[in-house]
Amino acid sequence: MAKFLLTSTYTVEGINGLMKDGGTKRTEVIRALIENSGGRLEALYFGFGQYDTYLVCDLPDHRTAAALAVTIRAARGVDTRVSPLLTPEEVDEALRMHIAYQPPGA
Repeated sequence: MAKFLLTSTYTVEGINGLMKDGGTKRTEVIRALIENSGGRLEALYFGFGQYDTYLVCDLPDHRTAAALAVTIRAARGVDTRVSPLLTPEEVDEALRMHIAYQPPGA
């Protein structure tokens, strides 16, 4: 499983739906969506800054993450962005990889 951060900003329609449903119900809906996609919701927080929601979850793969993002955005209630998250160990592994690269103009 891969870990992802989903950040979302509510549209006007989405805010109206949140006001009607409440945060607890939205969390239940999101948990079911993640679990039905083969994942696990680790944490969901509502915020009042750059984003309205912050969600950390485990998903089977990047295709599943992309499918969720497209499906959620197509419903027009929230504008969602997906960011893959790496553990410190995964960063260490990436740093040990030797990649040949020639920068522009070199």
